[in-house]
Formats: sequence, C-alpha cells, structure tokens
Amino acid sequence: MKLADHLTIRLGNEQDKPYLKKWLADPKIYSWFPIEGPLEIEDAARISMGYCPMGAALTAEWDGVPCGFAHLYVNAFKALKHQCLFSIVLDPEFRGRGIGTQLMEELMKLAKEKFQITLLHLEVYKGNPAIGLYTKLGFKEYGVQEKFLKEKTGRVDKVLMQKEL
Repeated sequence: MKLADHLTIRLGNEQDKPYLKKWLADPKIYSWFPIEGPLEIEDAARISMGYCPMGAALTAEWDGVPCGFAHLYVNAFKALKHQCLFSIVLDPEFRGRGIGTQLMEELMKLAKEKFQITLLHLEVYKGNPAIGLYTKLGFKEYGVQEKFLKEKTGRVDKVLMQKEL
C-alpha cells in the first residue's frame, strides 16, 4: 500500500470542523492540547477554521476521508509576518503511515511560498510523541517553559522548537 495511492492534501475548509472536533475530543489527542471540555473544543475548532478562508490551513485525506488537519497562525503585523506558530492534529487511527510527515512538509511549503514565512515554530508538551516527528523534520529545541500546563496529574513542561525555512 503506497502512501501516494491513498493520501491527498488539500486546503482546509469549514466542512473539516466536525472531524477536527472529534479528534480534539479523543483522549489520545486531548491530552496534548490545553483544552478541557466541549466548549473549549468548540472554541479551538472555531479558531482553527478561521485560518481556512485565508488559505492557511491544510487537510489530509485518506481515500477521501479527512484524517489530519494543520494550520498556520498567520500574523497580521508586518514586523512579525516572517515567523509563524502552527498546529497539527492527526486521527490516531492514521498514525504511523507517514501522513504527519507529508502534512508537515506541505505546511512548511505553504508557509514559505504563500506567506513568505522564514521561521516556523511550535509549542509541544514534554512527552508528546510528535516531538520525534518535529526533530526528524529539522526542528530544534530552543527552550522549555517549566510547569506551563496545570493538569490533574501535576504540572507539564512546554517545549519550544523552531525551524528556519
């Protein structure tokens, strides 16, 4: 089964919102985002969808079914337009197939070509398995914000990573 035979990556749109909400509510994903409960999930999905009209969001589809979503937090301020934070989420059932890598490569291409972004950065919680993907793609750690997130099980550190495009 070749990845190219099944995977397409397209611009994100409002029809992707139910999938995004479902993924954000999944316990396998939920623990890696600073959201809690249906209202915060709805708000996070609304914010993410807000980047679709400007063409700053991508959806990965496996045989026509959405399986991942990523977007750039494009900055409106001229002095900050060269850099950008992003978000990515994959349906847990589709992990380990190279979809995250493909989606990230397309997101980096979009950032550089459409928005002239030269520095892409991310915030990820310590222990998140996605750190391996980011490292493989050339992101470098530049800091740790200790005890950033207050969870029921204790405080979690936030790892800051970036890559020049």
